[in-house]
Amino acid sequence: MRLALEQAAQAAALGEVPVGAIAVYDGRIIGAGYNRKESDQDPTAHAEMIALRQAAGYLRNWRLIGVTLYATLEPCPMCAGAMIQARLERLVYGAPDTRFGAGGTIVDVLGEPRFNHLVAVTTGVLEEEAAELLQGFFRRLRDQRRESDDN
Repeated sequence: MRLALEQAAQAAALGEVPVGAIAVYDGRIIGAGYNRKESDQDPTAHAEMIALRQAAGYLRNWRLIGVTLYATLEPCPMCAGAMIQARLERLVYGAPDTRFGAGGTIVDVLGEPRFNHLVAVTTGVLEEEAAELLQGFFRRLRDQRRESDDN
């Protein structure tokens, strides 16, 4: 999770929402990503999607059986859906997402029994660090907007 937090910090340095993700298979990192929606002008350029794509490329298989994804923030519905499609074994995330969380906070896409695959989910790992990174980012953004409004 600390490596996912490092990815999130890279996103923040680019002015992106600081979310990071790391895909691990058999003890090896096989994918890493951070949010790039603004940089790439791509609505699918979420940290999790990037890490999942890299993991699939590494394994040369879209089925990510045996892969654990570490993400700093609870996934949105798009990313949760991709995890199910990829047959991801496990997700470990830090902070809950009270606006878009699809790992149980708003909806539980990952645990929906009617889907053909369930993703095991562990929550709250380094939650405070992940939440502070996000809160600090949005606090700075609000402060910058106030300063520009004052000028």
